Amino acid sequence: MNGKHKARIQTGVYKPESIKDVAESLGITNLSEDVASALASDVEYRIHQVVEEASRFTHHARRTTMTPSDIDHALRVLNIEPLYGHSPANPPRFRKAQAHPSAPPVYFVEDEELDFDRLLREEKIFLPKGVSWTAHWLAVEGVQPLIPENPPSIPNTEPEPEQPANNAPAQNGVPSSPPRTQFPPTPPSPSRPVSQSVKRPSTKHPLVKHVLSRELQLYYNRLTGSLIPPPSDPAKRTAALASLRIDAGLQSLLPYLVRWVAEGVVNSLKAGLDTEAEGRILEVWLEVLGALLDNSNFFIEPYLHQILPPLLSILLTATLPLVNATHLRTLAAQTLSRLLTAHSTTYPSLSPRLMKTLLLALISPGKSKGTREGAVRGLMGVGKEATRKGLIESGGVKVVGDELDGEVGNESIVAAVFDALISLRTPSAAEPVPLDPESDSDKPTVERLRETFGDFFARRMMNDGEWARAILSGPGG
Repeated sequence: MNGKHKARIQTGVYKPESIKDVAESLGITNLSEDVASALASDVEYRIHQVVEEASRFTHHARRTTMTPSDIDHALRVLNIEPLYGHSPANPPRFRKAQAHPSAPPVYFVEDEELDFDRLLREEKIFLPKGVSWTAHWLAVEGVQPLIPENPPSIPNTEPEPEQPANNAPAQNGVPSSPPRTQFPPTPPSPSRPVSQSVKRPSTKHPLVKHVLSRELQLYYNRLTGSLIPPPSDPAKRTAALASLRIDAGLQSLLPYLVRWVAEGVVNSLKAGLDTEAEGRILEVWLEVLGALLDNSNFFIEPYLHQILPPLLSILLTATLPLVNATHLRTLAAQTLSRLLTAHSTTYPSLSPRLMKTLLLALISPGKSKGTREGAVRGLMGVGKEATRKGLIESGGVKVVGDELDGEVGNESIVAAVFDALISLRTPSAAEPVPLDPESDSDKPTVERLRETFGDFFARRMMNDGEWARAILSGPGG
């Protein structure tokens, strides 16, 4: 053999071409044929070593098919870094294909044949939604809504006690919820007789069931007892009203308090109010409503439609005691003003509806002086715009003035009208200059005053000419 020619290393299964392919993928392009053959022989030796060690694990496991886990264990025994990952449930199956006898064989993974009929019959498995955040109501007014996000409520298996009739207190003086209206049963069909063994329950269940603790029931009894009838000790009433203004744990008691005030006002007005002591009862009702509105911990919006009727009844009734009628109407107007200040932005239609009700009470014929006085003070509580529209633009002052024949007995309504006009424009601070009906410069103003306010109030407004002109000029004058 010529010494110039080197003997090539013979390789078996692993070919030098595979080594060159790996070298080219790593950026090595000048790998010689001898180095590739030597590396191929070493790789084949390592493969045989790993397979031989893996076959031992297969034999000890009493299996005939080698699995990837056997290779993994063999690598660990040989102190070689194992292949990371996990073993599939169904290991892949390789098939051998050979185009012609002289060509090397090609191994490929055999694809599984799927039966469409079987796939259509199998139950579909849908992927779950990804993790996300959402908001839902855990409780509304202390009642848990029946939605999938909340846990199911535990049914009450205890027999319910009989509901008291005529809206009497259910327990310890706490009024019960109004019973739900039930429709009459459907008449039986002639073709289907009614079974005599089946009896329909005749008990009426309340629409909303409030469960009050014994502490709240005791608090309700002590509170109502310390307010009505008005106690001789004012400190006791002051403490009760202060508790209503600041306590945060009375939300579940709020519907009962609102209903207690509404029923108390109605009963008091029906019974008639002649003395100052009876008028003090209405003052207590108004103070309770004011305390409920002042408590920022209450969610009181759902009960506004129950608060307004007793408030307007005190404001527009004509049967208040003469001694404190003006004080009661002023207090009711102030409470109405606080209610609108807090909730008119949430309910934009509240102020126009109240203004319409008060305007009808002011200008409708046949109304009493007390009703008109309450309407004037109520418009003041709604706001300056409502006062101007009701008293000036709608002619409310003229309607009131045409019914008055003098100062005697009309002091309260005259004072209410002037208080409303002063809220629009402040009178002159210095010595007022009266209007002269005979003067050519003041005569148009005097005629306009009489046309807008009537003779009764025009004569009194002429004493301050600058103030009268400011009111006639409007809000921008």
